[in-house]
Amino acid sequence: MPPLEFVIAGVLVIALTIYALSAGADFGAGVWDLLASGPRAAEQHELIAHAIGPIWEANNVWLVLVVVVLFTGFPSAFAAILTALFVPMCLMLIGIVLRGSAFAFHSQLPAHSPSERLLARAFAVGSIITPIMLGVCLGTLASGRIQLQNGLVTGGFFDIWQLPFAWAVGALALALFAYLAALYLAVEAAAQPDLSGDFRVRGLAAAVVTGALAALVLVLGRAATPPIYADPLGKPWALPLAGAVTLAALGAMWALWVRRYYLARALGVAQVVLILWGWAAAQYPFLVPPQLSLYDAAAPPATLRLLLIALIAGAVVLFPSFYYLYRVFKGPGAFKVTEKEEP
Repeated sequence: MPPLEFVIAGVLVIALTIYALSAGADFGAGVWDLLASGPRAAEQHELIAHAIGPIWEANNVWLVLVVVVLFTGFPSAFAAILTALFVPMCLMLIGIVLRGSAFAFHSQLPAHSPSERLLARAFAVGSIITPIMLGVCLGTLASGRIQLQNGLVTGGFFDIWQLPFAWAVGALALALFAYLAALYLAVEAAAQPDLSGDFRVRGLAAAVVTGALAALVLVLGRAATPPIYADPLGKPWALPLAGAVTLAALGAMWALWVRRYYLARALGVAQVVLILWGWAAAQYPFLVPPQLSLYDAAAPPATLRLLLIALIAGAVVLFPSFYYLYRVFKGPGAFKVTEKEEP
């Protein structure tokens, strides 16, 4: 059996991946809600509200799981990360709260009223802030700029994460989530060709932007001084990973082009999974590179064993609950356009 530290770190990566695939797409939907346009703008708003309405709160469970597992299983890494990235993480949490509260209230107001428009904008702003700050945090962590001395972070609250590479990763996270959202929404509206076609076009555009930003991230990572620590191009598996991501991306674009939306969604999911797992593998065995490995940061073995037992027990409840939730609200033909009352 692998060491307990490795298993718990694997749970962290899986939980972060599920958060990106679920809540990340919710954030991307906020981007498209802001950019809704054309003769079917009202239907686009309604589709987005229908798609994320029943599940957006549940999807935040995965972020809570990431925080709890990091705090319990790797307390010294938790302290270092939360200290160094206090500002972007606070901005990220503000975005989550702003987005959630605005979404919950704006759907109860009359269409096109001033209050409804204001809350719709707040929902979009929160949906943009959060993925950018999440990407900035992951980019800073990968860069190796968080330095520790006697277990304490050296450097200020602002200077650690102010580097072009981290902000490029933030922009990539936003584009990637918008791309995922477009794929999901095209599937949600599959029974209405015109509406699904709107998100087909958006998905193709987001795919191009995502590819350009991914290239920018790699260029900035290679040009940084000192070099970015978690550089996947320096690993022996770099070429197979890059090939797999490229094939998934091109395959998703082709599937979108020919309107095979379910295949496009599956390939888009594979693309995001490969990117996140490539980032995690590039950092291994460090949680806070290049000084704090997951083995050095791990809690005592007794704590890790109890944490693993709690995770297994929780999974027995959590996964069937999520399956039932998605089965009820995401079944075929669940979306149907309805008329919204005017004030």
